[in-house]
Amino acid sequence: MNLKQLFTDLVRLETELWNAVDQRLRAEFDLPLGRYDLMQVISRTRGCRVYDLAREVSITVGAASKSVDRIEANGLCVRRPHPEDRRSSIIELTPAGESLLARATTTVENELDVRLGSALPKRDLEHLSATISTLRAAGARADAETQAQGR
Repeated sequence: MNLKQLFTDLVRLETELWNAVDQRLRAEFDLPLGRYDLMQVISRTRGCRVYDLAREVSITVGAASKSVDRIEANGLCVRRPHPEDRRSSIIELTPAGESLLARATTTVENELDVRLGSALPKRDLEHLSATISTLRAAGARADAETQAQGR
């Protein structure tokens, strides 16, 4: 097995999928995929904070904060004072943000169905999903071991 080729293929596939979905979201809603991704996290995370966004999508707290600023400037989310921590805010989607997220989700699902759902049988997609989850968990364990060893 050529792991370098597998790595290259995975990275290229991720890039191609990201670009295709991003292009659709920008064309139909003027919504970059990165912001859509954050809006999904805000929608499903009760008491969502910038830290939660950063952790969930693997970006820095600063990048998450700036992205929330942009989403908020477009009227799609609001920050409310955190009731237990004066240093942070709770981020919630506005009704306009919830509406946009719902419409954009339909577009994302359609694009993914074209690019993934129609390419492989359901059983193969389920196996691929499980395999990717296993690889991500192995990577997280390797990161934790590296950090524990102080490297």
